[in-house]
Amino acid sequence: MSDPCRIIVISAPSGSGKTTIYRELLRRNPDLHFSVSFTTRYKREDEADGRDYFYVDRAVFEEMAAEGRFVEWASVHGELYGTERRQIEECLARGKDCLLDVDVQGALSVMKAFPGAVTIFIEPPSLEELERRLRLRGTESEEAIRIRLRNAKKELEYKGHFQYIVVNKRVNESIKAIEDIIEAERRGGK
Repeated sequence: MSDPCRIIVISAPSGSGKTTIYRELLRRNPDLHFSVSFTTRYKREDEADGRDYFYVDRAVFEEMAAEGRFVEWASVHGELYGTERRQIEECLARGKDCLLDVDVQGALSVMKAFPGAVTIFIEPPSLEELERRLRLRGTESEEAIRIRLRNAKKELEYKGHFQYIVVNKRVNESIKAIEDIIEAERRGGK
């Protein structure tokens, strides 16, 4: 009898390397399926609609939320983000583990909706390093960086709610640690 499929939640403060990590996890692990979130935020130059997010306007997003189509949704940094329930259910029905990339608020909501989800918090090595990474991205204004750093401090307070914490000092080591976590969970837990 095969193990049931899992929901794997990855969460982190903005700039912690979460996107880099999940993209590499997906590249290296074809048995993982990524649940693409919906957002009202602008599309960055290196992003693609339907791969990184489904980019929709606020009216469309609010209609979807009113219809109950999201497992979780939240306002983050002034934009709306949501995880569609249908995508998760279809992924699990196809026999795939479903990888979610969500903010801390979203992760807490997913934990309530799916208590068996595997939850992983990616922590930056320090707030100074997080600020350095945000500045290197060159995608946010000074005001946006300050907001993200302030939010990161708050999000770090919730890391104890996650089953696993991975400090992202080196991306390849973090990816390996998360692959080990997923493999251990597939074998029956810690």
